[in-house]
Amino acid sequence: MAVLLTGGAGFIGSHICVELLDRGEDIILLDNYHNSKREVPGIIKEITGRDFPVYEADILDEPALRAVFKENAVEAVIHLAGLKAVGESVSRPLAYYENNIIGSIRLLRVMDDFACRRIVFSSSATVYGADAPVPYREGFPVSAANPYGWTKLFVERIIQDTRAADPSWSAAILRYFNPVGAHGSGLIGEDPEDIPNNLMPRIAKVATGELPALTVYGGDYETPDGTGVRDYIHISDLAAGHRSALDHIRENSSCEVVNLGTGKGYSVLEMLRAYEKACGKPLSYTVSPRRPGDIAAYYADVSYARELLGWEAKLGLDDMCASSWKFMYNKMSRS
Repeated sequence: MAVLLTGGAGFIGSHICVELLDRGEDIILLDNYHNSKREVPGIIKEITGRDFPVYEADILDEPALRAVFKENAVEAVIHLAGLKAVGESVSRPLAYYENNIIGSIRLLRVMDDFACRRIVFSSSATVYGADAPVPYREGFPVSAANPYGWTKLFVERIIQDTRAADPSWSAAILRYFNPVGAHGSGLIGEDPEDIPNNLMPRIAKVATGELPALTVYGGDYETPDGTGVRDYIHISDLAAGHRSALDHIRENSSCEVVNLGTGKGYSVLEMLRAYEKACGKPLSYTVSPRRPGDIAAYYADVSYARELLGWEAKLGLDDMCASSWKFMYNKMSRS
């Protein structure tokens, strides 16, 4: 029996693959390589010394999904595949609704047909909306400010309704905060092709010289240093959270929503200073006006993850930045 990871070659998926393989799990990796690189499965095999089936396929391709289930004994699915850029979702809403929602429905239908009814779903803290008080708790009202966020909410609801209709399903819906960092080997990490939207990869590209300076959007928030505060979680901690969620759905028939974060916020300038420490040099930045829709601070209440999954984040900001820099330095060395 094996665990299928959709989007398994991406930043988050690749680290979960390593986590599971290191624990002795059998996995199947499926990815269409829209947001990932074809060499990643080979690197995962190099890191772990384990082999596993790899399928290049799209979750919208139902016959391809059925072929995976026909050729393998799939015990559970960790569903990570999806379009994920907030800005792009505003300009291409139909693509996001089609890929993320219809693709998830097709995956769930195939799972049901093959009596595979355990799923861990990759959701997002964006579903708490802009007006929720901090820290964010799982029972808060949910909303979305863009099509990407709505796709996460819709798929959450589809999974919840599926489980309500058939209690043989077991699901864990994981609301991520801000995954950062890289695997300790320095061989896999976050490596966007273009100018990244997220903070740490932008800082990393300043450290490597690919960008001249970091643009800090907003220096007048009501935070200790005036810059935005976010809950950043080391990618290895996030991967361990999926392992714990997988254990839970194996042992319980339920549908649970769980935050995966640290419960602590770090500001933009705290992140910048920690990255300077990691790479050993000062990094340039400029302060620009706030972006529409940005909020001053948010972070997770992580007490339910401790209670339900027995999981909590162990790595801090220095670990996040040091691992990211090791990955970026290795990438430069190989170039």
